[in-house]
Amino acid sequence: MARTVARLGEGTRVTDYISLGVVAKTFPLEQVQGILRETGRESIRQRQLPAHVVFYYVIALALFSQVSYGEVLRCLVEGLGWLGDSSAQRIRRTGRSAISMARARLGAEPLRRMVERATGPIAGRETRGAWYRDWRLVSIDGTTLDLADTVANEEAFGRPGASRGKSAFPQLRMVSLIENGTHVLFGTRWGRYRESENRLAVSVLKHLEAGMLCLADRGFFGYAQWKRAASMGADLLWRVKKNAILPCDRRLADGSYLSRIYASTKDRRHNRGALIVRVVEYTLEGVEDGEPLYRLITTVLDDQKAPAEDLAALYHDRWEIETAFDEFKTHLRGRQAVLRSKTPELVEQELYGFLLAHFAIRGLMHEAALKADLDPDRLSFLHTVRVVRRKLPVFAAIPPSALVDAP
Repeated sequence: MARTVARLGEGTRVTDYISLGVVAKTFPLEQVQGILRETGRESIRQRQLPAHVVFYYVIALALFSQVSYGEVLRCLVEGLGWLGDSSAQRIRRTGRSAISMARARLGAEPLRRMVERATGPIAGRETRGAWYRDWRLVSIDGTTLDLADTVANEEAFGRPGASRGKSAFPQLRMVSLIENGTHVLFGTRWGRYRESENRLAVSVLKHLEAGMLCLADRGFFGYAQWKRAASMGADLLWRVKKNAILPCDRRLADGSYLSRIYASTKDRRHNRGALIVRVVEYTLEGVEDGEPLYRLITTVLDDQKAPAEDLAALYHDRWEIETAFDEFKTHLRGRQAVLRSKTPELVEQELYGFLLAHFAIRGLMHEAALKADLDPDRLSFLHTVRVVRRKLPVFAAIPPSALVDAP
């Protein structure tokens, strides 16, 4: 059966469905042009699709992942009033192959640099739900994403096994940090499907800073990983497996106790290279499917600074990252949808576009929550996505011509 081109409806204007105002406000044109110059991707001659327009177009694709390439471009063109008729007609006639070539010329590097420079924690002290005492709450976790079924994507990222033959789509594995209070994703890394989350986390944990309290599930714990994360200056609150050897060295007033972890059994036997940790053990009474015992370890050794009861409650805030992944994978990308790019380079470009779109939306939600004196969790991500698509005013113009005066 022939595929039906996804459209937004006859007579649709971009002011009804899409506005890049919030995107242009978050990632200003001057900053985009600067990155394009640095990476050698700035358009040096007039094209149907200049590099800076393609940059914003990739983010628009993330906002409309269920809509065809041409339809997104049509809306992008029709909705920006600063386009002259001749320019609009020229870009509007751009075909799918020209769009693909323009994306290939741009590549992933400019968007990667924007992600590295412009995204990160945004909560201020007044942001509700973002802090525990003096600590900024962050979490780390991983997920997988389905990719377009091409030979190139399978060779680059791999494919999970299946009970009969192979799975339907290639997949990549992604690990990220999240700022719990705002759901902003940062420090994100991805790799082949069979690459472990712990290996990817080595690069992700470098984005931890002093003043953060990082939450993680038991799959991330290991002596080397713990030591590496703690060296970033952040405090840690990680769950450990129930068979972890954690002898009680000293019981504290709140019921937690100090213990030691070692790199190996031999080091434990010789008491060599010990790292002191604080252990919090608790149960969840009356919780369906709750486990018999939960064990957490933390770098916060003073029970007065962070009582065990508080830490036990805080750990379950780690599930905020699952919500953020759901926003990323379901509300932006679409339920049971695959990334549309057919080559590894464009897969990475598309992913960076998703990260930038998600950051811009979450930044808007944070701003709205501050004005209303609300916890950002009280706002609907899906509703905000619809607003960005439909009603936001344009804050900044993105000239179509490549011949833009340098700032």
